[in-house]
Amino acid sequence: MEDFFTIANKKFNSRLIVGTGKYKDFEETANVVKASGADIVTVAVRRVNILDKNQPLLMDYLDPKSITYLPNTAGCYTSEDALRTLRLAREMGGWRLVKLEVLGNKKTLYPNMIETIKSTEVLVKEGFEVMVYCSDDPIMTSKLEDVGACAIMPLGAPIGSGIGIQNKTNITLIKEQSLVPVIIDAGVGTASDATIAMELGCDGVLLNTSIAESKNPILMAESMKHAVIAGRKAFKAVRMKKRNYGSSSSPQNNLI
Repeated sequence: MEDFFTIANKKFNSRLIVGTGKYKDFEETANVVKASGADIVTVAVRRVNILDKNQPLLMDYLDPKSITYLPNTAGCYTSEDALRTLRLAREMGGWRLVKLEVLGNKKTLYPNMIETIKSTEVLVKEGFEVMVYCSDDPIMTSKLEDVGACAIMPLGAPIGSGIGIQNKTNITLIKEQSLVPVIIDAGVGTASDATIAMELGCDGVLLNTSIAESKNPILMAESMKHAVIAGRKAFKAVRMKKRNYGSSSSPQNNLI
């Protein structure tokens, strides 16, 4: 059976979302996206040239007609800055599907959940479809869903840390209670981290630094593609039950 990744009633083939920052040039960015198989890429509106044709344009390398651009509010620390950024994105490119992040601390890059919830509510009322970077707190993610978030994006670990998912219990609780997609956002360092996220039942994985800062970004992007696919298949297959003792693989009756 086909297993589409659906966000805000839009269907995607790949459950891997990749960022477009930290690469040496747009050519490398495009090659990474191709290797990853991703259908969605995040674009930091405050940092990437979108319209100045005198400067290199990401759109010249990644066709918006074949790749879904997901404008985000990276670098915003207040609700006002985040709202202004996404309103500008809509004016520039007509984008309604967006990723919101309102940071609360420059060292940890953890989200300010009070500002995040407030911003989500405003954006939803203005007609945006909001995917929200958030803490791995089931109470907070429930509030985000209540105010209309179309996807919940809890951090696995601090942004750019690469240390993998630190609280599997909370991620599992969030997934169990959520009626919208749950996407791990931040903390993935290597392919096994992405697989674990999918095995926990998450609907997708968003990552950037783990590819961009690897020694071979193209190869790492390809590995992330297969990691997400493998984790999703393992989750759907339903893993064996864990046991405290050994259990023989061979039948124990009618032995010679």
